[in-house]
Amino acid sequence: MMSNSFVTMPAGKEARRFFVLGDRIERQVRIRGTWLNVFDVTVPPGSRTPKHAHASPEVFRILEGCLTIWRLTDNGPEEIEAGAGDIVTIAPSMVHGYANRGNVPAVFSAVVDRDMAEFIEAEGASEPPQTNPSAETIARMTAAANAYGITILAA
Repeated sequence: MMSNSFVTMPAGKEARRFFVLGDRIERQVRIRGTWLNVFDVTVPPGSRTPKHAHASPEVFRILEGCLTIWRLTDNGPEEIEAGAGDIVTIAPSMVHGYANRGNVPAVFSAVVDRDMAEFIEAEGASEPPQTNPSAETIARMTAAANAYGITILAA
């Protein structure tokens, strides 16, 4: 399978795949000893991530579809409709979340730090969920996120 990421995988290398609250997350790059990790994230129609914050910055590059990104800036809440080619940055400790309000999957590449990558790899499932996340699943993921310095504010 060929990635549509802006990062090229070496020939014969498969991306590691994880599922977190319905999103498919494929690790493309992990540079050990640095904070640089790149994941391609596929967000199904109707899926979203809860509002959350963490100490590290993030950079999203939208590859396909449209993603609504919400972030709390110094000037108040901001909602961005980002489409293919758009780049959105999330500052350290900024409360943010995203949703796919469209009817086709949205795909973006995310540059994240080591803590976020370790959370995805430790807590992500190896198989896609068959149903929407239960309250128990969300509570478990919230507790796990806290261990990696990620604060979930609203599920």
